[in-house]
Amino acid sequence: MVARPPLRVLIEPMTTDDIPAVHRIERASFPIPWPEYAFRQELQTNRMAHYLVVKASDETVAYGGLWLMVDEAHVTTFAVLPTWRRRGVGARLLLEMMRLAVDLGARVVTLEVRLSNVPARALYQRFGFRPVGVRPRYYSDNGEDALIMTTAPLNSPEMDQRLAAMAERFGEPL
Repeated sequence: MVARPPLRVLIEPMTTDDIPAVHRIERASFPIPWPEYAFRQELQTNRMAHYLVVKASDETVAYGGLWLMVDEAHVTTFAVLPTWRRRGVGARLLLEMMRLAVDLGARVVTLEVRLSNVPARALYQRFGFRPVGVRPRYYSDNGEDALIMTTAPLNSPEMDQRLAAMAERFGEPL
């Protein structure tokens, strides 16, 4: 097996210029994608919203968003272009979103994920998310339940160690 060189990506705040590329990822990732105007509205009018994009070789390959609601960061959306999955892009983005949550003063991070989305659930579990409940028939396309997952407190030793280990894995300072 030949070792791949480390993947070089740039993770930065999403701007309205990123919306067409983000919408392309959205359409490739979800059965009922958000419309472009929803992203524009999030960026321009929602003071709780914080969105990031991942760029590799000038191509936007992933994005994620969270809302800060009092002391909880809630991941609203997260997607990686299918051709870029299983290359560490999602983990790098999630690490940056967790850092953002800490910087914003969030106590915990929470999200919903399809029960059938085993790869996403595994990624979230690596970052310390644990199942805390189910939202029955949450997804309108097929009525699938959503698993609610939440982290331990972000300032806990467990989360400090977990995030430091993930940062080290990518050769980045926490």
